[in-house]
Amino acid sequence: MGIFSIIMLVFLLGCAISVSITKNLLGAIIIFAAYSLGMAILWQLMNAPDLAITEAAVGAGITTVLFVLTLKRIRGVSK
Repeated sequence: MGIFSIIMLVFLLGCAISVSITKNLLGAIIIFAAYSLGMAILWQLMNAPDLAITEAAVGAGITTVLFVLTLKRIRGVSK
């Protein structure tokens, strides 16, 4: 296991912990997107490009957009 893989694993662990303790919902969504991109990089390092593309598209792309739109609608209702 290379140094970069270890750094990525520590980054993913830090993202997982920080997304669960943050109080700001938009911040949690951004951290989740960073986690998904980190996972996509890790999948690519493990020679699984199909999983990397899926993680980047679904995890970091579509899910993040849906979370942001949901947050926007929830905040719009509460006003």
